Amino acid sequence: MSLRIYNTLSRALEEFSPLEPGHVRMYVCGMTIYDLCHIGHARMMMAFDVVQRWLKASGLQVTYVRNITDIDDKIIRRALERGITIRALTDEMIAAMHKDIGLLGIEPPSAEPRATEYVPQMLSLIGQLEGKGLAYRASNGDVNYSVRKFNGYGKLSGKSLDELRAGERVAVLDGKEDPLDFVLWKSAKPEEPPEAKWDSAFGAGRPGWHIECSAMSCATLGETFDIHGGGADLQFPHHENEIAQSEGATGKPLAKFWVHNGFVRVDNEKMSKSLGNFFTIREVLQQYDAETVRFFIVRAHYRSALNYSDAHLDDARQALKRLYTALSLVTPADGAAIDWADPYAARFKAAMDEDFGTPEAVAVLFELAGEVNKTRSAALAGLLKSLGGCLGILQGDPKAFLQAGAGGVDEADIQAQITARTAAKAAKNFAEADRIRNALLAQGIVLKDSAAGTTWEAAQ
Repeated sequence: MSLRIYNTLSRALEEFSPLEPGHVRMYVCGMTIYDLCHIGHARMMMAFDVVQRWLKASGLQVTYVRNITDIDDKIIRRALERGITIRALTDEMIAAMHKDIGLLGIEPPSAEPRATEYVPQMLSLIGQLEGKGLAYRASNGDVNYSVRKFNGYGKLSGKSLDELRAGERVAVLDGKEDPLDFVLWKSAKPEEPPEAKWDSAFGAGRPGWHIECSAMSCATLGETFDIHGGGADLQFPHHENEIAQSEGATGKPLAKFWVHNGFVRVDNEKMSKSLGNFFTIREVLQQYDAETVRFFIVRAHYRSALNYSDAHLDDARQALKRLYTALSLVTPADGAAIDWADPYAARFKAAMDEDFGTPEAVAVLFELAGEVNKTRSAALAGLLKSLGGCLGILQGDPKAFLQAGAGGVDEADIQAQITARTAAKAAKNFAEADRIRNALLAQGIVLKDSAAGTTWEAAQ
């Protein structure tokens, strides 16, 4: 069976073959980097980490570009609030992002272009659009894209211009000829710092968000590439506008496949900073080990909504313990390439080849773990570990994972928390003592009090 991917553009599963045999070029819209990444961001990066891993496991070379937006209204505002330069802020947040997603086992992309490094390419693209009559200079100094002059606008989102107009709000004094038009080049504002402005033929200013990705993807992957990805919230207007810009300039399709991951939801609402219902990766990793968080995300299909809750993370931890228990029973045979003719491997592959079907692939892992439990086969244990590696899981030491209960709590940390609980009890702060006990229990650690003191063991 060959790989099939759901293409948002056609709204159908399509057989995938790269434009260049054996080589996949993929662009994914990355972070606007002004704050710590939350679990919704992790879900997006995890989705395409799995895509990248599976393409490589399928024998394909992958050039994976995931950009960083490092100039934006929110970035400028946050830097001014903190009294630091834009570069200092973005460097700090990029380092934090790399640390956080690295803990989750998200592999780095082949390239990670920063928007500020590609302003000349953006200006060149805007010049092309102006030359073709698709861009115009507005009275307020901005340069805007003329949406109605691009035939096919709305094909990705499935929205007609009439539908788009139904929800439009006319902005006053924004210099637009039509409310649907969007900005390509923002004229400089007096209150903005010098580092937020570039000189250009259009006047001092900075690029709009949409033009950044069009320029960076073209510069790094060419005018047409295989896969363009991102969160479902980017489908409109960001990706729709990328298509209008890139295809308006080149006359060629921007990407063969458009791939979008689903939202993370909390209490049936999308997780987002604007709603205030988000959890940073760092906050989640204070309660759960990284592999449990990764497994929680990976075992859901990338296009489905992911419901965030402690109960679901606890369930993920217990499920992961079952897999590691199988690996703890026998030393896995190591080093051999996966034999895709093996029935378990073949079913795993069939699941992943059907639009990266991780729920079905994980089900195969559990069946395989059950067989390892029965047979104590080192070969099957090795296969379980190797297939898990395709998803970025089961690569740790099984006994250490099970002893810690969740893999992320070491003995020194457990003992420190036991000491803090003992001190709380001595101070008759029983609420704090109970909180520490419950926090450890949530991490798979059971405390046992006796006259000799407090001991611990991993929950069964």
